[in-house]
Amino acid sequence: MGAGATTLSSVSETFGEFDATSLFCNRCKRATPVRKKLLLVLPTGNKYDYTCSVCGSTVGGKTDSDSTDFFTAARPPRPVNPAASPRRAWPRRPLPPGGPR
Repeated sequence: MGAGATTLSSVSETFGEFDATSLFCNRCKRATPVRKKLLLVLPTGNKYDYTCSVCGSTVGGKTDSDSTDFFTAARPPRPVNPAASPRRAWPRRPLPPGGPR
């Protein structure tokens, strides 16, 4: 390869990841703008769904390789301190003679 030749790896590093703005919709029979919806947060990355902004049908999908959302969303729950939790204080009244009515 010459000095000016580009390789596939250098091209992919240059562009990184793409977000689609329009895709072909089978129902509309033309390219339409799309909406990107987050479907799943996975340990390997996020899975997105592209839907047609005209008719709402699914026109594609994407899985990125950024797993930071998984580790921030999957934190273990904090332990509950029973002494710090507020208690609902119901008024305690003595029962009338003969029981409740």
